[in-house]
Amino acid sequence: MDKVVATAQEAVADATDGATFAVGGFGLSGVPNVLIQALYERGVGELGVVSNTGGAMDSGLGVLLPAGRTARATGSYIGGNKEFARQYLGGELELELIPQGTLAERLRAGGAGIPAFYTPAGVGTQVADGGLPWRYDGEGGVALASPPKEVREFDGVEYVLERGIRTDFALVRAARGDRHGNLVFNKSSRNFNPLAAMAGRITIAEVEELVEPGGIDPDHVHLPGIFVQRVLALTPEQAADKGIEQRTVTVPAQAEETR
Repeated sequence: MDKVVATAQEAVADATDGATFAVGGFGLSGVPNVLIQALYERGVGELGVVSNTGGAMDSGLGVLLPAGRTARATGSYIGGNKEFARQYLGGELELELIPQGTLAERLRAGGAGIPAFYTPAGVGTQVADGGLPWRYDGEGGVALASPPKEVREFDGVEYVLERGIRTDFALVRAARGDRHGNLVFNKSSRNFNPLAAMAGRITIAEVEELVEPGGIDPDHVHLPGIFVQRVLALTPEQAADKGIEQRTVTVPAQAEETR
């Protein structure tokens, strides 16, 4: 039952070329940066990644992009990652953009053993009708477009069929975790980390604070250890290393009054 591994390199040692990863994080919150760096150092490529965001500020999944390690991405937000946009528009990267709520439910459904579900999100758009550019040809044309999806009516309302997502691995970051893999997430980091963790066949969690079994009140567990296969305890320095995506400075009231 002790799922703790000694190093990040050991945690991702069985990752291979072409593997798929569900990766947690919301903006810069709860991004498993240590595990992603270890994956980068392992040197594997042609990876498929599923994540809410494509990384930012040369962190998170942004570490893999410049090295050309990512072949396909599934997500709902590219954000300000210019390298992500360049590779996508240049035909170097395949991208499936889907509504954020649909992404969340596809991950949860995959982890819960639900192969597909119907949702009204995307009905009447290219999400359902097909034609979204998944890959460009590098000259402005579309090399690969999304196929149409099944649309069905329930009680007078149309719904589109979406598939659950399962990946080879999941990489997540938790505020607290025990040796059995029970995890607690902090604030916004809870948005996608539990869902990504559920979707992975092998889920690896880096935790800012490792406690012994029983150290987490069962009522406070956000993700039970049944979904987690490996736990990496971060050092205090790694746990404290958290970036700020957009820094805003407010003029002090006294300075404002003297203007």
